[in-house]
Amino acid sequence: MSGNRNKRSFRLVSAMLMAGVSPLFASAAHAQDAAAEADGLSEIVVTAERRAESSQKVPLAIQSISGETLAKTGYTSITDLQYTMPGVQYDPTQGAAFQIRGVGSTSFDFSNAKSVSVVVDDVVMDGQRANGLTGLVDIERVDVLMGPQGTLFGKNATSGVIAVTTGKPRIGETSVRASASFGEHDERILNATVNIPLGSIAALRVSGFDQAFDGYGRNVTLNRKVGSQHEYGGRAKLYLEPSDSFNLTLSGDYAYHWDSSVRTPVSGQPANVTAILNSLGVFPGPKSADTADSSFGEITTEEWGTSLRVNAKLGDLDLTSISAYRRTRYDNSTPANLTPVDQYAYIPFNLGYLDTDKVSQEIHLASPTGGFVEWLLGGFYNNLKARQTQLQWATLGAPLYDANGVPRPTLVALTGAIGVDANASLFDAQNETMAAFGQIKFNFTPQLSLTLGGRYTHDNVSQRLDFITVDPVRVAGYTPSFVGSSAAPAINYGKVSGDNFSYRIAPQYQITNNVMLYASYSTGYKPAGIAFVGNKYAPYRDETVKAWEAGIKSEWFDRRLRVNVDIFRSDFKDFQATILTKIPDGAGGFLNATVIGNAGGLRTQGVEGNVAVQPVRGLTLSGALTYTDAKFTDYVYNATTDYTDTRLTNSPKWAGTAAIDYETEFGSGFGVRAHADYAYRSEYWTVVGQPDYSNVPGYGLVNGRLTFSLPDKNIEFGVYGRNLFDKYFSTGWQVYGALGLLHYTSPNARRTVGAFVNVSF
Repeated sequence: MSGNRNKRSFRLVSAMLMAGVSPLFASAAHAQDAAAEADGLSEIVVTAERRAESSQKVPLAIQSISGETLAKTGYTSITDLQYTMPGVQYDPTQGAAFQIRGVGSTSFDFSNAKSVSVVVDDVVMDGQRANGLTGLVDIERVDVLMGPQGTLFGKNATSGVIAVTTGKPRIGETSVRASASFGEHDERILNATVNIPLGSIAALRVSGFDQAFDGYGRNVTLNRKVGSQHEYGGRAKLYLEPSDSFNLTLSGDYAYHWDSSVRTPVSGQPANVTAILNSLGVFPGPKSADTADSSFGEITTEEWGTSLRVNAKLGDLDLTSISAYRRTRYDNSTPANLTPVDQYAYIPFNLGYLDTDKVSQEIHLASPTGGFVEWLLGGFYNNLKARQTQLQWATLGAPLYDANGVPRPTLVALTGAIGVDANASLFDAQNETMAAFGQIKFNFTPQLSLTLGGRYTHDNVSQRLDFITVDPVRVAGYTPSFVGSSAAPAINYGKVSGDNFSYRIAPQYQITNNVMLYASYSTGYKPAGIAFVGNKYAPYRDETVKAWEAGIKSEWFDRRLRVNVDIFRSDFKDFQATILTKIPDGAGGFLNATVIGNAGGLRTQGVEGNVAVQPVRGLTLSGALTYTDAKFTDYVYNATTDYTDTRLTNSPKWAGTAAIDYETEFGSGFGVRAHADYAYRSEYWTVVGQPDYSNVPGYGLVNGRLTFSLPDKNIEFGVYGRNLFDKYFSTGWQVYGALGLLHYTSPNARRTVGAFVNVSF
């Protein structure tokens, strides 16, 4: 039945798209005759060097997407950027983090800094298990800066920066924008933005969103969807501009996220588990997202924060100050049993409660542009604290209840310790960063310039592991006794400090006003950290990188054609890698656990290119392609396992995107816009050194959107289709002890068709 519904949905959206596109072809010839010249591609203005300037003039590989283009794709989360920018990936499994050019942080360790920084309105979002932005409402632009960044951004990032700019309040303007989308799988996307002038020197901008959808799979025991999601939140900005030389923006935001995305079985389960699952109608496989666990898995995240941005003119100099405070609450309940716990249980109670808070202060002073010398100097302070309570209580295969419904009297506390009267772990971590950074640019001639940047960083990183007792009645409903799985650590607290100077050298040559050659050499650094693996104290060293890049940025035919190409190579030393290792389970066996450590060497190299063309007015074609060869050049773990020459996880060799946009307006004022995009990535795997069982075959996703606008332009409506060809893929594979091979399923791995309406005035 579902297959027939999918076919009908696809036919419906195809018919609607063709109905709307047909007049476009008829009008395309007319548009071409009426306008012998195209309007030209829109200029992309970025602040990659903390100044508003054309992306084509910046000696750095940048991938940008506007908020309007993001809306056309139909994607709803910042993590979906991976399908719009071929050099970006997102790993939802080992700690959840972005990767750029194949490299990123995928770790559950609380003292581990992120390789890719997400920066929203110049505030670093570095809270563990969070990306700092939920819901893509009122987004002005997203810029991805490829390669090491640190000489201009507050937080050092060894792999890149994702810089998000949200809408700014506008003085003297009253406006309202609202949008509602409804689609298959009970998908709803609601958002609104209001801009209110407050006299002649101030304005307030408020935006909000609410979005949700049903999951891909089903928990047959509880009759609930698996993989469902609900998010809501808002942002408010107050802008004051008492004079031309002074302004400030006070911002506040809140976001709530809930999902039931849990691991589901694929293969390798014990025979009795497979029999139980089959009897309940669950048949494990690479395309199954069903489970029969009688404990429901869910994750809840709350993020909120405030920031104050002050800009002041000091003569010809620009002074900017950015102060921020943020908090995150991350609660996860992810039991791992697969079946009703009165028949078979593995880890029936798996709960984590993480709270983070951070303060940051950034200040920089910039010279005017256009002279022989342009410079910027800055300072940065960031203090991030994380506190996590984690409990894992296991039966390791025995049912939690016997035939009479009596609960098991003893549980293995995987988060306890042998000989310690406690059943849970308490982690306290602190990451403190102080840095001074700057950049100077010499404009030797109108064509030739040289940029030099530097950054000095001092880090203090600490972490403590304690054992505490959580009331079992509140969690399990009764009071069992507990057996620890491994000995308490000989060292339960560690602190490391580090100092680093990283720098960047970037010459550029403007061949013509629209063609620029550039090259750069840069270094980067991530601080050392403290980890506890199986209750063992396991510190790891700092990570450094040396990166080379060269490219050409060009525009042709009065900005009707834009072509950018670059080559890159980054060599990492002591890369902070994550793999699976075995720890005692307390019953004579072993469990797979995620461990972070240093790989001696890592290299990523490749080619990136993007092109955009506007052959006639109203028609734009664009595409991007990336080839990335990312692998370990020196990685021997525990002197027993050699991962040298193995590829990085979640790093496809080939990734590309393509899009087509066409819009026209009829004499009556009635308008039509059509958009289609395609995202492709070649095969990759999700576990280091395990390409056989964790392989994700290559796949491509096609999205489409057809928009109709009324003559007054205040109302738009249309249809959309995401993953139109219903291409299935998994987001992560994992061998989870005796439970065998499990995986996650993405909501983007199914076709979703719907309709929307936009209102503005």
